[in-house]
Amino acid sequence: MSANDPFARLPEAAAFSVTSSTVGDGAAWPAEQMSSGVPGGRDVSPHLSWSGAPEGTRSYAVTVYDPDAPTGSGFWHWAVADIPAAVTELPEGAGDDTGSGLPDGAFQLPNDARAARYIGAAPPPGHGPHRYFVVVHALDVDSIGVPEDATPALLGFTMSGHILGRAVLTATAETAA
Repeated sequence: MSANDPFARLPEAAAFSVTSSTVGDGAAWPAEQMSSGVPGGRDVSPHLSWSGAPEGTRSYAVTVYDPDAPTGSGFWHWAVADIPAAVTELPEGAGDDTGSGLPDGAFQLPNDARAARYIGAAPPPGHGPHRYFVVVHALDVDSIGVPEDATPALLGFTMSGHILGRAVLTATAETAA
């Protein structure tokens, strides 16, 4: 696991709370949240529930990012934009191929595998433990204004001037050699 801090150069933001009935902060992903390329993996997005977002929040975005992937740029597993401010929970499996569990108006951007859905963890065998930053971003706009085929990195860049708060849950995964 590297010391790479994905928030080190981002603007400061108020903290609020995100929890999950799927995985605890600092715990390993269950098999369902692993990639279908890993034995037992099913690419099921986690349940997420958040509270305490800053006043003035007009929408949310959710991202799942692995800074420990051996790419030089990490790996984006999931990105959801334009979640209405009245929504404070996503059910497990919301990030399927159709986004069936997402609220009206929200959409999934293509991840680094170029699929507009959640893709589970799959660290290379023997690469050691990886961290997965599950982040709910509270934004000061109703719509972040990125196209549905934008990359998660472009979403992050576009959000940087609109983030009021950030709720972070970190999961882990490791694949034996």
